[in-house]
Amino acid sequence: MNERIQRLRSRSLKAVASLSEERARLLTDFYKSGVARTAPVPIQRAMAFAHIMENKAIHIDPDELIVGERGPAPKATPTYPEVCVHSLEDLEIIAGREKVAFAVDDSVRDVYRNEIIPFWQGHSIRETLFAQLPEEWQAAYHAGIFTEFQEQRSPGHTACGSKIYHEGMLDLKAEIEATIQALDFFNDPEAMEKKNQLEAMAIAADGIIAFARRHAELLEKMAASEADEQRRDELTQMAAICRQVPAHAPRTFWEALQTYWFVHVGVITELNPWDAFNPGRLDQHLYPFYRKDIEEGRLTEAQAKELLCAFWIKFNNHPAPPKTGVTAKESNTYVDFALINVGGITAAGTDAVNELSYLILDVIEEMRLLQPSSMVQLSKKNPNRFIKRALKIVRTGFGQPSIFNSDAIVQELVRQGKSLADAREGGASGCVEAGAFGREAYFLTGYFNLSKLLELALHNGVDPRTGRQLGPATGDPREFDDYDALLAAWTRQLDHFIDIKIRGNNMIEQINARQMPVPFLSLCIDDCIANGRDYNAGGARYNTTYIQGVGLGSVTDALAALKTHVFDRKTLSMDDFLGVLAADFDGHDAFRRKLLDNTPKYGNDDDAADAILQMVFEAYYRAVDGRPNTRGGVHRVNLLPTTCHVYFGSVIGALPDGRRAGAPLSEGISPVQGADRNGPTAVVRSAAKIDHLRTGGTLLNQKFLPQVLADDPGITKLAQLVRTYFRMDGHHIQFNVVDRKTLEQAQQYPDDYRDLIVRVAGYSDYFVDLTAELQDEIIRRTAHEEM
Repeated sequence: MNERIQRLRSRSLKAVASLSEERARLLTDFYKSGVARTAPVPIQRAMAFAHIMENKAIHIDPDELIVGERGPAPKATPTYPEVCVHSLEDLEIIAGREKVAFAVDDSVRDVYRNEIIPFWQGHSIRETLFAQLPEEWQAAYHAGIFTEFQEQRSPGHTACGSKIYHEGMLDLKAEIEATIQALDFFNDPEAMEKKNQLEAMAIAADGIIAFARRHAELLEKMAASEADEQRRDELTQMAAICRQVPAHAPRTFWEALQTYWFVHVGVITELNPWDAFNPGRLDQHLYPFYRKDIEEGRLTEAQAKELLCAFWIKFNNHPAPPKTGVTAKESNTYVDFALINVGGITAAGTDAVNELSYLILDVIEEMRLLQPSSMVQLSKKNPNRFIKRALKIVRTGFGQPSIFNSDAIVQELVRQGKSLADAREGGASGCVEAGAFGREAYFLTGYFNLSKLLELALHNGVDPRTGRQLGPATGDPREFDDYDALLAAWTRQLDHFIDIKIRGNNMIEQINARQMPVPFLSLCIDDCIANGRDYNAGGARYNTTYIQGVGLGSVTDALAALKTHVFDRKTLSMDDFLGVLAADFDGHDAFRRKLLDNTPKYGNDDDAADAILQMVFEAYYRAVDGRPNTRGGVHRVNLLPTTCHVYFGSVIGALPDGRRAGAPLSEGISPVQGADRNGPTAVVRSAAKIDHLRTGGTLLNQKFLPQVLADDPGITKLAQLVRTYFRMDGHHIQFNVVDRKTLEQAQQYPDDYRDLIVRVAGYSDYFVDLTAELQDEIIRRTAHEEM
């Protein structure tokens, strides 16, 4: 990287994450002013957004080429009191915790104490949810049956399509005006509501144009006083770019990058979507600009690389807004899950890999930043050179890029009802979640604890942690005549709590649609303008709601242990097994060793265990898939954990597979840590036995010792392993390349390993920033010594 990028990268890495009160204060001032008191809610929200964009501080780094910050400085992170009002106690926790802390100075505390909390307390979405959701939902939530993403953040997981590269905000405003003129106030009872939504979108467009104009004005002032001629010319060009975009469509590669970044900052300033906005198919969006600029002599490859590096740093300057409580336990990281997609296929179904795809891979390797996350979409139509180049980056050991099956994603989306062209232009956002980019609102609602349900089934619906009758009474397991009776009890618990979760999801969707519209995000997603409807209210072309299952491997192995030792081999009675679990295996070491070493385990291509895996998947799929949401779409399943497998494990006692009380569950669709003993080929053969094409995403982690990939033959073998898994319709696979000794040394001497990056779940993170429980879980994962 050149000297400018080295300076920018160094500043980004050294910047300390801090909490900024700026957005919360501007929002509060706006609502206190009463200027929009009589306006409809969408227009109030749009005017508030415009007020923030017209008044927030503008920061431009001396070396920057791409401009725009969510806060007043890099890593200064705003808060969103309309979603969740952090208490003064929360601020102390956020500032004082050992991991993922944010600096909170006295001025922030004062503003919160005197302005933010008094105005917003009792009026946030979080408080509305807990006031309206039924007691059975809240009991399940607090017991760790499921989590709720909208408890502290707003709906998100949206990726950008191609619209913003072809239409400027003024073009979109013209579309809005034409749509308003075409409204039928005689026959459409929703015409007035549509008019309000459309007018709100137009106000939001003006807000982002003003934000760009303010940057242009500052850049012009900076240019006027800049002594260095080269930098003065850059600042003048940057000012011209900010006057062009996003008001108008971009014309050049540099303008296209700046267009996206203004839109990105707009989306994550309007609200705090989980996950952050996503650039989507970056190589596909930018390639026409790149080729045109190269051919017309405006751009060199080196200049394009420098701009991309500067773009990468902007993502790294934006930590995820801080979380507390359960939400922190399920996903406590600075990473905000913006996922760059590279490769795949075109809308016409041809190989989409191009020279810019490889340049982006070079940037990923060279920058070595946590954010943005990166992935490659691998199709059978892509050349082997592409996957090998990606795996050579994986070999360097920071968990990026992850590898996705482009052909499977297309089939998944088509099965869900997307058009073939929309599916081919889609990909994955967040961790592993598939979607039609720029055209779909796909809400992730929270994680679902598949293993906790077995604990309830083994206690007749009673939670042994509290003694409370949490689930339905499904019978005393000591009286079960056979394994089928046990399965029936687990399935009944599953269906019961899925019903509770979906009922809550539909209530939460309506609350967000009515109280928290997002007119700026709606501008960017097809077909919100044409429908005259907000993104949160079903305005997008496709509207999906996901529930993410956690602990698939753990519940599979636990059921396999009960089937094997109670019902098949009759090693001991159910009553005795329950006694062993209640004792957390104390005094039963020999039996625990038998559970660990001489019992069918998922991940070993063992049909006895994998048949149970298939049964668990099918039951979960049947309970969720196709059930209506409130936005004209349906619910679907995903299988991924972020860090929730650690939290979910903490609320479960000992499990029949030999896992001790409180230990983490398996993550994603990966086998239980250390249970896969027959090599990586056996793992992918086991994982492929579920139907990935009926999900919206599955996450498979694998770990290799560095020497396995030390030479080109190792890379070739790993590429073959990935291709084999994807021929079996596997959705995703990712790799840690690290040995146990290095991880243990990092635990013991964290200051010496500040730069050690590992793959956690659907993201990479600094190993020393992880909790001890999560560090231990990663260490316990099987490290393959050969392929």
